[in-house]
Amino acid sequence: MRTGILIDELGVGFDGLTAQAREAAKLGYETLWLAQRGGWDALTALPALGAAAPGIGLGTCVVPIYPRHPITMAAQALTAQAATGAPVHLGIGLSHKFIVEGEFGYSYDRPLRHLREYLEALNPLLRGEKADVRGETLTAAGGLTTPGAARPEVLIGSVSPKSTRLAGELADGVITTWAGPRATGEFVVPALGTASRVVSGQLICVTSSPEERRTWLEERYGAAANVPAYRAILDRGGYERVSDSALVGDEEAVRRQVKSLEDAGATELLVMPFGPAEEQARTRELLAA
Repeated sequence: MRTGILIDELGVGFDGLTAQAREAAKLGYETLWLAQRGGWDALTALPALGAAAPGIGLGTCVVPIYPRHPITMAAQALTAQAATGAPVHLGIGLSHKFIVEGEFGYSYDRPLRHLREYLEALNPLLRGEKADVRGETLTAAGGLTTPGAARPEVLIGSVSPKSTRLAGELADGVITTWAGPRATGEFVVPALGTASRVVSGQLICVTSSPEERRTWLEERYGAAANVPAYRAILDRGGYERVSDSALVGDEEAVRRQVKSLEDAGATELLVMPFGPAEEQARTRELLAA
């Protein structure tokens, strides 16, 4: 199973981002991922990571599609691909109604229809072709001139059966959150169909104090269990709380949990370290191998 790592961008300057990228490259991680969480723009920042860690894959997890027209998204992704010369993994997603309507002011009506029409426009643009979509939720008619830019792979941030099936039809795979081995094997992989990539995003802490770390995690992220989409994926995994889905324990315990994800059908592990600095270092070092 391939391994990538989330670069922590929250409250971190660019020197911090590039330092993390260099460390991850030295440890041997295969992909560096940036989230889109109300700070730095993930796609714009990728070339800085690519310069700090040449040749390593670069990904976003995930860029909300509502604020960016597919022509704009394609132009940004192709520019990042050409600027870095490294494989770019374009992780995109619908986000959530309370963000799309409350923060961006867009209608969240018929989100799956919007995602389908978005992908029908985005895919030809990334292949160097013109888009010609005049749908119910968007219009995209035009093309781009980006000589030498390879097509980035498209991954959908997905926790629902319908969006996962759509990813299997029109994308290269999915990026999951809060999905443990049971949800991955019994729900994600069957719904995905022929698409081959299952990037399993996991909060992980190698620690001698697992219960303390789960308590810490619950205090900070526990409210995510009240978001309907996240509640559904937690239920499918047999988890009551968000913290139940985290991979926590000593080195051997974490190895076993990672192996369970691989056995369930995850093709790539997206490591999201948490906990005190020394435990995050243990986590990064263990999973780079």
